[in-house]
Amino acid sequence: MNKSELIEAVAAEAEISKAAAGRALDGVIKAVTDTLKKGDTVTLVGFGTFYVGERAARTGRNPKTGEPIKIKASKAPKFRAGKTLKDVVASSKKKR
Repeated sequence: MNKSELIEAVAAEAEISKAAAGRALDGVIKAVTDTLKKGDTVTLVGFGTFYVGERAARTGRNPKTGEPIKIKASKAPKFRAGKTLKDVVASSKKKR
């Protein structure tokens, strides 16, 4: 599902226009992004938690030359699924 399809699904589920659903989705994405930028977490009970994960500095290898390289410490957005979401996904079986 891409953003357009998600907007259509939200509009249908909430019985609102696609334009309103698009603005709402953009608002949610901006709010989550701004919160993570501050280093805080966003928890949607039953769905999951968006948080900032930290990666320590480490030594890696250049795959082309095999020489060691230093990789800087970094931060990355992460998502941890909630129990309800996990249960729904685990119980849905596709028939082939």
